[in-house]
Amino acid sequence: MSSELMDALRQLAREKNIDEYEMLDKLEQTLATTYKKTLDLENDARVTIDRENGRIQVFELVPVGGTEEEPVFEDNDITPSDISRFAAQAAKQVITSAIREAEREQIFDEYADRIGDSITGTVQQSDSRYTLIKVREGVEALLPPAEQPQNERYDHNQRIKALIIEVRKSSANEPSIVVSRTHPNLIKRLFELEVPEIYDGVVEIKSVAREPGLRSKIAVSSREPGLDPVGACVGPKGSRVRMVVAELRGERIDVVPWSDTPSAFVGNALSPAKVTTVITNDAEHTATVIVPDDQLSLAIGKEGQNARLAAKLTGWRIDIKSMSQAMESGLAHAIAAGEQIVDEGDGRCIAETSNGIRCRNKSLPGSLYCRIHDKEAGASA
Repeated sequence: MSSELMDALRQLAREKNIDEYEMLDKLEQTLATTYKKTLDLENDARVTIDRENGRIQVFELVPVGGTEEEPVFEDNDITPSDISRFAAQAAKQVITSAIREAEREQIFDEYADRIGDSITGTVQQSDSRYTLIKVREGVEALLPPAEQPQNERYDHNQRIKALIIEVRKSSANEPSIVVSRTHPNLIKRLFELEVPEIYDGVVEIKSVAREPGLRSKIAVSSREPGLDPVGACVGPKGSRVRMVVAELRGERIDVVPWSDTPSAFVGNALSPAKVTTVITNDAEHTATVIVPDDQLSLAIGKEGQNARLAAKLTGWRIDIKSMSQAMESGLAHAIAAGEQIVDEGDGRCIAETSNGIRCRNKSLPGSLYCRIHDKEAGASA
């Protein structure tokens, strides 16, 4: 090979982020195998490529002594006159292989650092075994059946979002990106895309409970006093949460305020049901929730779904009773004593403007009003 070809190889190695010395080592090994076969040698061959001028030499390794375990060889120079033709063919194969390997490594390194992130792609193929999603040119992701909500079907070229849950190398050394549409963290990533306050860290999603394709609950809190985290996630006229629901094919999402007080958090988690009282047992991590008689079915939900999601969201085992059931169960004394009464609404200030629009600020701890309206309520009292 000429020095010009060596310069071209080095330039290509830099552009493709390939180790040029490793590439030349592979080229020497490939040429050695090629020449042993082409020249019908009895012994192995060795090829050297001068790293400066590109000169190629071929040697037959002739045994001249030593032991069977440690033989001694003599290099017999058998460099053919037409070596450039073989070298060019071998170089093309090695370079192509090196470029493909480098691209595979770059894809693996890029996406291995993105586990837990969301991606957007187009459906290329979908059957009972898996759904193949094209992320970009040369990069595809697998969506296995176990990571697909049961109510979802995918069409060719349909754009969908999914969560990266695994990046691995297959037996062919190809990087395999596995994504999910059922993982709870997908909801977090979708809200980050729609709610600037979450992306900026002002509003935080504290916990997520999900039954994929059916219904989810998220608990949110604000790091900025006076900012209503539920209102920020719902958006004007529900515009933000509607975008997430649309991406999840109509999956219902309840956004509730998080509280570090277990009784308040459990009460909020059962939204949209109105809760009267929550009695917690810290030792057993259980909560007995008392609701008005007409709220019992709403609190439990269809097939127990609302109660089940609230338990997942809070981490508490929840027992729901109507007011009449509580009285019959001997809980009247606890209710009468006002034990951990939950009357926090949805965590927002209950004040309304003169035209009937409700205040969007977060209520103060222990109050139904925000900082502004709490002072006004105190003054009027």
